Amino acid sequence: MNKMVRQLRNGMTKECIEQSFSERRTFSMAKDEYTATPHDNFMTLAYTIRDRMIERWIETQQRYHKQNLKRVYYLSMEFLIGRLLMHGIQNLGIEAEVREALKAYGLNLDMMLEIEPDAGLGNGGLGRLAACFMDSMSTLGIPAVGYGIMYDFGIFQQRIVNGFQVEAPDNWHRLGTPWAIDRPEYQIRVRFGGRTQHLRDAAGKLSVRWVDTDDVMAMPYDFPVPGFQNDVVNTLRLWSAKGTEEFDLGYFNHGDYINAYDNKIASENISKVLYPNDKTSGGLELRLKQEYFFVAASLADIMRRFRVHNNDWNAFPDKVAIQLNDTHPALATAELMRLLLDDAGLEWDQAWRIVRRTFGYTNHTLMPEALETWPVPLFSRVLPRHIEIIYEINARFLAEVSKAFLGDEDRIRRMSLIDENGPKHVRMAYLAVVCSHSVNGVSELHSELLQKTLFKDFHDLWPERFNNKTNGVTPRRWLLESNPDLARLITDSAGEGWQTDLGRLTALLPLRDDAAFRERWRRVKARNRETLAAIIKRTTGVSVSPESMFDVQIKRIHEYKRQLLFVFFLIHHYLRLKREPPGRFVPRTALLGGKAAPGYEMAKLIIKFANSVGAVINSDPAVRDRLKVVFMEDYRVSLAQRIFPASDLSEQISTAGTEASGTGCMKFMMNGALTIGTLDGANIEIAREVGRESMFIFGLKADEVARLKAAGYRPEEHIAQSPALQEIMRLIQHDFFSRLEPGIFQPIVDSIARHDPFLVLADFADYVRAQDEAEKLFRDQDAWSKASILNVAKSGRFSSDRTIREYARDIWGVPG
Repeated sequence: MNKMVRQLRNGMTKECIEQSFSERRTFSMAKDEYTATPHDNFMTLAYTIRDRMIERWIETQQRYHKQNLKRVYYLSMEFLIGRLLMHGIQNLGIEAEVREALKAYGLNLDMMLEIEPDAGLGNGGLGRLAACFMDSMSTLGIPAVGYGIMYDFGIFQQRIVNGFQVEAPDNWHRLGTPWAIDRPEYQIRVRFGGRTQHLRDAAGKLSVRWVDTDDVMAMPYDFPVPGFQNDVVNTLRLWSAKGTEEFDLGYFNHGDYINAYDNKIASENISKVLYPNDKTSGGLELRLKQEYFFVAASLADIMRRFRVHNNDWNAFPDKVAIQLNDTHPALATAELMRLLLDDAGLEWDQAWRIVRRTFGYTNHTLMPEALETWPVPLFSRVLPRHIEIIYEINARFLAEVSKAFLGDEDRIRRMSLIDENGPKHVRMAYLAVVCSHSVNGVSELHSELLQKTLFKDFHDLWPERFNNKTNGVTPRRWLLESNPDLARLITDSAGEGWQTDLGRLTALLPLRDDAAFRERWRRVKARNRETLAAIIKRTTGVSVSPESMFDVQIKRIHEYKRQLLFVFFLIHHYLRLKREPPGRFVPRTALLGGKAAPGYEMAKLIIKFANSVGAVINSDPAVRDRLKVVFMEDYRVSLAQRIFPASDLSEQISTAGTEASGTGCMKFMMNGALTIGTLDGANIEIAREVGRESMFIFGLKADEVARLKAAGYRPEEHIAQSPALQEIMRLIQHDFFSRLEPGIFQPIVDSIARHDPFLVLADFADYVRAQDEAEKLFRDQDAWSKASILNVAKSGRFSSDRTIREYARDIWGVPG
């Protein structure tokens, strides 16, 4: 009887979903068809979908426990999960049933999907990659838990005011989120500050106690992560900081109501906002506390789960694989050592073997600012026990280095976990390398550069630890959900199964020569451009032609990503259009989008520059619809899902040797855009898949960049040799794009003309050549369509399923 009731309530038919919706709206929302708001209806549907996940979720976790399976624990400061409703519906395989069920209530699924806020729990590629990986682990049936922070405020909401970025708080769950289930019974006490006591027992064994600490409670919130139509549901567990007490009753009884809540407020600041500004000492301390808070809670949770079925600590690495997603969670290594030494009572050598076998470390960048270091005085005050452990790790490690490289004092100094060049700092990336059995980069070039530059000394010592795992993206989110028209065309033409085996898209290759198929392909792209053009008009007021080439650069705003190079080209192209007769060039819509870190002034000025250039070009009747430049406000996952399907040309133009991988390039490729880019990051591997004739490569290679900088790069020489660059620089200096704000862009001129740290000027001429090649191919729509089909057909390598299978096989030691 109970089973029949469950099937009725949580069944997958239209009738069951219809009944569940009615019950949920009545008994969970306390609303009916007359009082329910659109948000109420969204929440009702989300609960209805979540109900269908929960039984599968419980069964999945029971199976993991009963079989005592090895689990993967993915630690990441960011999980940019975006909207989850459609993702859940499609992974359960009930889209048609949901649409039919909603008709009984006069509701439209597409309109309800737009109500859900983006869960902006990440800054960009790192967090979105983590979300893709969680989707792939569930789809592949890998027992996994993701751990991160339940930020009250995620990545800020971006508004463009007079061309400037203005940041507003992103209170993403102000109205509640239907996906998170709080688990107060699994709260963890996390300690900060205090001091250590070193004691010896009668047998002379040393023990260490961490005492007089300031404590914070970590409250877990669980999100279900469903696999694609396989009844597997894994868990994303995010931690929220809570005070150990709601308020101080003593202060409260004496009428001091402000101080009564001080400790609670200070404690809960830890999970208040994603990446607090660390330019101040308070912000730096808060960021350190954030990182320790989430790894300490996660490690305690992992050890609790391990102890349910296991008594032998030596078996820990056989049941637990922990992957560090970049350097932010590196403290987990010292925390596991602390737990094994101080709580479990293990000897150092035994604990160290366990730690080394448990951790894998993924590095995501060669950029110095992303390689965290912490001032030793701050670290010692906030985490006094951990600094002791790190010093001991360092002493033993440097002894190993000294034996391997006799007399090489410079190498020892370079490899030390403590940077003593100036005020002492703890090098967290080095700590992650020393404590991990695997260190991987995220594209072939990035992994090679890690071994040759950043971690060269460590590679010399332990070459077997280093490997590459080229990033990937989930086709369920970035093709099936984002581009349903193209997904249907692919399924109709190449069959089912590609959603979980993207390599099957090679079945599209013969269809490149089918004129009727190419026409259907172009119609899909045209509809997607029409949809995006309507969004652009509604959100920016700018009218763009859906028949133009959509030339797109959407990513975090940073000098190395070279949005300036794209804007310089657009100025150059604008000047050509004014001089050349109509018809010489195809109409082009240039789209930019992305957020700049609030404290990164040059990146914020680049946003202002792009908007100012766009305002001049868009208002010039001489170019009319031949060129439009639009900066898309508040770039986020849900907006990206509209942009990728409509794009024709994908701008991947970072300076060679600076982009670790890039995953935007893969999403563009998967949606049929052609790449214009340098030989950087994953572009190299895309070029190998599609061939150079189906993308537009330009610019210096990574080794050429290094040689040019070593020889002494002189940007002024490139300006002197290029009339086009001279005209661009003259227009900027003479305030052509800033009539009402004279001199505002002088910092850009000074940076480019005097330093040009990312070689915008050196690559400019070749970039223009590549853009002209793209223009020429776009004129031949048949040839362009063939190249577009080829890009999609060869995108299988860039599925996150492939990436996760490699992690599972080579690093985690679990079936995948």
